Amino acid sequence: MDKKSIQVSLIGNPNTGKTSLFNQLTGLHQKVGNYPGITVDKKQGVCELSSEKEAIITDLPGTYSINPTSVDESIVLRAIQNKTDKNYPDVILVVTDVENLKRNLLLFTQVQDLGIPTILAINMVDQMEKKGISINLPVLEKELQTKIVLISAKKNKGISELKEAINNYSILQSVTNFSSVAKKIDPDYFESLQKIVPTESLYTLWLQLTQQHFAEKKNQNLENFSHDVSKLKKYQHKETIYRYQKINEILKKTYTVDTANATDLRSKLDKIFTHRVFGYLIFFGLLLLIFQSIFDWATVPMDFIDALFADFSEFAKQKLPEGMFTDLLTDGIIPGIGGVVIFIPQIAILFFLIAILEETGYMSRVVFLMDKIMRRFGMSGKSVIPLISGTACAIPAVMATRTISNWKERLITILVTPFTTCAARLPVYAILIAIIIPSKKVFGFLKLQGLALLSLYILGFAAAIIAGYILNKSLNVKSKSFFVIEMPNYQIPSFKNVFLSVLEKTKSFVFDAGKIILAISIVLWFLATNGPSSYANIEKQVTENVVNKNLSKQELEQKIAATKLEKSFIGIAGKTIEPVVKPLGYDWKIGIGLITSFAAREVFVGTLATIYSIQEVDNTTIFVPFKNVKAFFSEKEEEDNSTIRKRMQAEINPVTGKKRFNFATGMSLLVFYAFAMQCMATLAIVKRETQSWKWPLIQLFGMGALAYISALIVYQFLK
Repeated sequence: MDKKSIQVSLIGNPNTGKTSLFNQLTGLHQKVGNYPGITVDKKQGVCELSSEKEAIITDLPGTYSINPTSVDESIVLRAIQNKTDKNYPDVILVVTDVENLKRNLLLFTQVQDLGIPTILAINMVDQMEKKGISINLPVLEKELQTKIVLISAKKNKGISELKEAINNYSILQSVTNFSSVAKKIDPDYFESLQKIVPTESLYTLWLQLTQQHFAEKKNQNLENFSHDVSKLKKYQHKETIYRYQKINEILKKTYTVDTANATDLRSKLDKIFTHRVFGYLIFFGLLLLIFQSIFDWATVPMDFIDALFADFSEFAKQKLPEGMFTDLLTDGIIPGIGGVVIFIPQIAILFFLIAILEETGYMSRVVFLMDKIMRRFGMSGKSVIPLISGTACAIPAVMATRTISNWKERLITILVTPFTTCAARLPVYAILIAIIIPSKKVFGFLKLQGLALLSLYILGFAAAIIAGYILNKSLNVKSKSFFVIEMPNYQIPSFKNVFLSVLEKTKSFVFDAGKIILAISIVLWFLATNGPSSYANIEKQVTENVVNKNLSKQELEQKIAATKLEKSFIGIAGKTIEPVVKPLGYDWKIGIGLITSFAAREVFVGTLATIYSIQEVDNTTIFVPFKNVKAFFSEKEEEDNSTIRKRMQAEINPVTGKKRFNFATGMSLLVFYAFAMQCMATLAIVKRETQSWKWPLIQLFGMGALAYISALIVYQFLK
């Protein structure tokens, strides 16, 4: 029997713990999609209320007011005004922070005036005693005319009472007090507005009038409303003043703060973390710790996964009958997917540590700390959020720029964000650093590989702010903006929130990349195992040419495999572009990797895994199931040579007779990928956000030219 569903919209200011509450209510029963026609994430989840009822909870973007100033905030207004939407709320749950109740209640009073049943959840009540806060709950409920639940989303307090309130939402009365505010502003004006559509609530009409530029559908009746447009901003300002006057009156009766009994460490910690010298040193130290951890903690699970996929491919090759499907599976699909899965430990660690910084409240201090620096480069402290988010993926980072109201700052941030080192670059960086940088420690505790990775992140960030400076001087857009950010309280991270964040982002990376990798691996396998009409006679030709060279069977098979790859469709394509990439220290195989990775950077590793799997000849005479995994657990066994890293290390330059992936070539590749705009999905998002192909094309060719020239200089200098 189907349960009855209650549609709940979750609304609140940023940093009120709204996401923590969403996670507590829904747990793993979440899904992420997009609002129709908008690229902003739409998070929904199911909350079990009873055996007969469930709540469908929609987590709306954080906003300070129902009057939007950005695209993100406009979603809140659309979601609670569109009565035809299947997710139109039966009840609205407004989340507030107990320490910032006055400011949070502005949004609550606006939402309540829409006439939709509203519940007020006051979060972080576990901090009340520490902050010296006390609340007269019965009086506050009476004054606000709503149901209030005191909760602590982090510590799972009050959640049962909140679920009960949602379950019984039908007993809540619909309240709207806007008419009393309207009388104070201009009674004749609002009386005339109400007469336009008598059946609509006055506050709904007022919002439709003031926010027409954000509305999906304009109210045609309002076109008949004759009024002075210049009054809109003035009246909005008055509305806010009168609302705060009423809020102050209510809080004087119900809300007290005894600072004498407060034991607050926040101000003391802020002095340290936002210090003009120590603040930057601490931030740099944390970044260093993050990148050291990525290599140190991920080594063991990565080696295990590497060995496991090598064994799985070999197992499939031994057990399945010879043929095209087996070759596709063992030489294309398994190595290609393995080239993504192997980096899950590193990516998960990166997401885990960033989530910890966000949960503790430290990330907001970083934004504040960096504001003065960013302004010199045409951006603001708010630009740091997309730039730091870009370490995960440039796509959500570009979408995160919607919180920047100033168009010039937003455009510059969009254009430079792809320079920051995203998770897609991490697989490329990780395998190249592992090959060319020795696994040694300096000063007894700093690993060279971790320092190299940190240097690449710094290089990307430096490129972003320098590009921002150039764009700021080049773009002829006059603008002025002010930077405002809320400093949340320092908190102990919620394991549940961190876990769900890591799970969601890692899963998104793996599946999004996996689809591309799988498709490209199949195409690569076909192109690498087929060729022109003469391709079918290669084995015969090679055998005839070496008949007098006394080659062993193994050497002959390797010669045939190498020649087949070189004469295949993919070999021909690689040979065609080889003159272009040769000055960078690359051969035709690396050139193929550069081409395929324009779909997504992480495809580079999967491409080389596929190419080297096809080129390699299996010389195993005795098959031992999962021998690589056994070797992984045994110090006496040697590592198997069939893993992608070993194959790349063993690759020889036929001209020089030296290793193909030497220090000069490796550094050239690292620099190339640090600057190149190789992500079609990001270009598509930039086009959508800027509503023009001009800016993504500038990104593609500008970053591509910078990458080529930089890689050329590095290789020629180091070779």
